Amino acid sequence: MKKMIKTDNLVFEYIRRDEEGNVEGITRAIDKVNLDVKPGEFIAILGHNGSGKSTLAKHFNALLYPTEGEVFVDGMNIEDDQHLWDIRQEAGMVFQNPDNQIIGQVVEEDVGFGPENMGVPTDEIWERVDESLKTVGMLQFRKSSPNHLSGGQKQRVSIAGVIAMHPKCIIFDEPTAMLDPNGRKDVIRAARALNQVENITIILITHYMEEVIYADRVFVMDKGHVEMTGTPREIFSQVDKLKDLRLGVPQVTLLAHELRKAGLPLPEGVLTREELVEELKKIKNKENN
Repeated sequence: MKKMIKTDNLVFEYIRRDEEGNVEGITRAIDKVNLDVKPGEFIAILGHNGSGKSTLAKHFNALLYPTEGEVFVDGMNIEDDQHLWDIRQEAGMVFQNPDNQIIGQVVEEDVGFGPENMGVPTDEIWERVDESLKTVGMLQFRKSSPNHLSGGQKQRVSIAGVIAMHPKCIIFDEPTAMLDPNGRKDVIRAARALNQVENITIILITHYMEEVIYADRVFVMDKGHVEMTGTPREIFSQVDKLKDLRLGVPQVTLLAHELRKAGLPLPEGVLTREELVEELKKIKNKENN
């Protein structure tokens, strides 16, 4: 089965230069990373600032090229120039700041910009604009100016602009970092719907723990390496190891962990409030019997 994304011993180094252009130092941001993502998977990549997660993401649609190793998107090597546009169309990217991505004066123009550049016929462009805005719940704002939207709404317009290009994969690079809690929920809900309903491969880069509990697999990065990999439950069952990597866990997971340490027979890796309530009910029922 062809992988949607595959990295093979990927190394990326930033070269720092002084004012004269002489090399002052080299920082290895990605250090021999091997990972693969299957079509239709929802992957989360976690790590604190400086762990290399955003640098890694920028290789997935050829914004950066490897210093060593290789990256393949849907079987295409990102360093193969003749496939550059195919790669960028198949692997869309949603960034942290929606203002950097929105260029149209009106929402529908902005969403139609990508397909227009791809040479999609006009009738089909409007169909795509409609379906994309519908998918992210922004259809009623199609005639609005993006300047009048909230941060979360702008981010959903950015996502619609990527969806309109009919990508196979969308890379979300810290898409909620600048949003309030409601905006964050909306964006994650949109990402999950794209994955479950449209079967689009999702790669979510984040440092918000609550956002990764719905992923199929999680990669935890530190200092350019993948330090941990597993399902959200497997990852969040290792509270102390995550602390060592300067990462937290979802609040519910932490609460369950502390209750477990205090002697309650709770499993590790509780992910949601509902799950914790269920587990506590089970304990209560056992005591009552």
